[in-house]
Amino acid sequence: MSPYRPDLVDAWIFRVASGSEPEILLIRRAPGRILPGLWQCVSGSVEPDERVARAALREVEEETGFGPAQIEAFYDLDLVNQFHEPSVDAVLASAVFAVRVRPDADARLSHEHDGARWLGLEAARRDVVWPGYREAIDRIGENLFDPERVAWFSLDLEGRRSLG
Repeated sequence: MSPYRPDLVDAWIFRVASGSEPEILLIRRAPGRILPGLWQCVSGSVEPDERVARAALREVEEETGFGPAQIEAFYDLDLVNQFHEPSVDAVLASAVFAVRVRPDADARLSHEHDGARWLGLEAARRDVVWPGYREAIDRIGENLFDPERVAWFSLDLEGRRSLG
């Protein structure tokens, strides 16, 4: 069996301040790009020889400036979204990850986005368009705050399972 590699990665960034509810970072696609104005997570391509999980972390740093110093945890959401993309006349697949950043972290956006906002899980869920986005937010809420489940989703910053 040959491994299947996705075309893209999605990375949902969230933070949790002590005593507060989790906040999801939504970033808005800039004009002049495909789907301008869409509020989304970090999303980008996987390089040919790149580990899929490392691609997610690279895209997070490129699009938001969050690197290892701001990242508290990294997760595989056990989700791959497939969708038709008319601009390339193909069905694309995106592996979905989550990144927890420090509570005081704030994004430094790349040219690809022109807005950012932190929202609670329910507000973020209401504001996103695609069903796959809502599913990712649901998985964050259902699994990453459950002490019995979270370890199963955890990765190290090299993209390997943290369970030992």
